[in-house]
Amino acid sequence: MGDNKEQVRPLAISPTHELENPFSSSSSPSSKFKLHYRRRRHCILCCGCATATAAIVAVVLLVLALTVFKAKEPNITMNSLTLQKFQFSLSTPGTINLTVTANVSVKNPNAASFKYGNTTTSIFYRGTTVGEVHGPPGTAPAHRTVRMNLTVDVMGDKLLGVPSLLGDVASGSLAVGSLTRVGGRVKIIGIIKRHVVVTMNCSFTVSVTTQSILDQRCVQHVKL
Repeated sequence: MGDNKEQVRPLAISPTHELENPFSSSSSPSSKFKLHYRRRRHCILCCGCATATAAIVAVVLLVLALTVFKAKEPNITMNSLTLQKFQFSLSTPGTINLTVTANVSVKNPNAASFKYGNTTTSIFYRGTTVGEVHGPPGTAPAHRTVRMNLTVDVMGDKLLGVPSLLGDVASGSLAVGSLTRVGGRVKIIGIIKRHVVVTMNCSFTVSVTTQSILDQRCVQHVKL
């Protein structure tokens, strides 16, 4: 009976081939799809979070720019006008020496600094420019006031060229006007720049008898 039994032998496995695991994730199409889906979903979530954060920051900056950091009008104030020198002679040829000192302040109400260029102050008499002076550029810090003294030497030849000068001197007073111009910019949050031009028109009376300035009136105009 032993000779009739078939001998069962195990199958030989080639050493150069490995058995493929049917449960391996690398060979499953559905597993590859799930992995790709998770990666894509993670990328979309990251992009969405970044976009939402950028939008929130932009909205916050816009709200601040329209409220707290909104550009406000700088104020120019003519604190005083002083007649430093006034000499007048009717001899031939006539001579006149007139020097006016103006104390001007620039108030910056903004939450950012106001950087301005050269200031210009002109003196007018009967519509004729008889004097002009330029002040240096500067910076008015946030919520601060900067003062400056401007001295204007009136040009005597132009003043003598006005026909009504002798009549005004005889009446004891000269009606004089001044124009001060300050141009600059306000830089908000380091990004938004607003250009500002402030002009101030003043009218005053020079007393010939007391050699002083009377009736000073000023009006300010701002262009943003």
